[in-house]
Amino acid sequence: MLMAMGAIVAGLILLVWSADKFVEGAAATAKHLGMPTLLIGMVIIGFGTSAPELAVSAMAAADGNPGLALGNGYGSNITNIALIVGLTAVIAPIAVHSQVIRKELPLLLVLTLIAGAQLIDGQLTRLDGWVLLAVFAGVMGWSIYQGFQGKEDPLGGDTDAEMIAHPMPLKSAVIWVVVGLILLVVSSRLLVWGAVTIAQTLGVSDLVIGLTIVAIGTSLPELASALAAVKKNEHDLILGNILGSGIFNTLAVVGLAAVIEPLKVDPEVLYRDWTLMLALTVGLLMMGFGVMGQRKLISRGNGVVLLLVYFAYTGYLFSTVVAASGA
Repeated sequence: MLMAMGAIVAGLILLVWSADKFVEGAAATAKHLGMPTLLIGMVIIGFGTSAPELAVSAMAAADGNPGLALGNGYGSNITNIALIVGLTAVIAPIAVHSQVIRKELPLLLVLTLIAGAQLIDGQLTRLDGWVLLAVFAGVMGWSIYQGFQGKEDPLGGDTDAEMIAHPMPLKSAVIWVVVGLILLVVSSRLLVWGAVTIAQTLGVSDLVIGLTIVAIGTSLPELASALAAVKKNEHDLILGNILGSGIFNTLAVVGLAAVIEPLKVDPEVLYRDWTLMLALTVGLLMMGFGVMGQRKLISRGNGVVLLLVYFAYTGYLFSTVVAASGA
């Protein structure tokens, strides 16, 4: 048990560090190759911060633990919106300016509904996985188009400021991409082993472990990025990362896991986890667009509500772990 806990801690530390270096290297490489700054912010940084989720879920599915993969994908979305956006908004209210973000918010809602439709029959087949990956390819194409068209978008300005503040030579960027990828694989295997071992020891499902410990750990890059951005008043970069991560988790992370290893989905995933994910997405949409004449702002009050929802949900999940271990 202690060895498994140590593996989780070491795996998370190495995972977050390697993911950060991978994203930095990928963003710098893209910049050297002439990729538009907005596109780097939307695709490389926004989706790249989900590299831990993708690596862990792929490894979990390959090891025959698809429940951990699904829990990681959905749990990370819940963590990103409820915990990270909530905490960030409490520190400083988040104004929504970017037109790209206001287009991605409805998109994330539609993708969440698609994900829910796939869960109704109680399973995620390889066909479901391929459908998700095909939609992801379409979204990537759309993002690339937006990146080349939206040169004046505030998100592009935030990303450009980040790139100027942290320049990196091309050779170093490529090295960090390669090293980051290798360490992502190593740390993911370490984390999955520890998580599965703890789940088996406590007698709980790997889904619950994925929704809690693993989801929180793999969301640390988004948290670090959000806290860094809020200090610089880069509101659009905060939401850009969260939405990009949400799209990536819903499509690529879950889709790849289902393609590797189809899984049976317990009913509570639909009525508990997916329903909360949908409610949080709708809530974020209403905040981002402004409702009933309100400003397009995620206020401190909104942030407190999001945090309360997150802690209530996580507390409930951990109570099931305690109940299972005491049974």
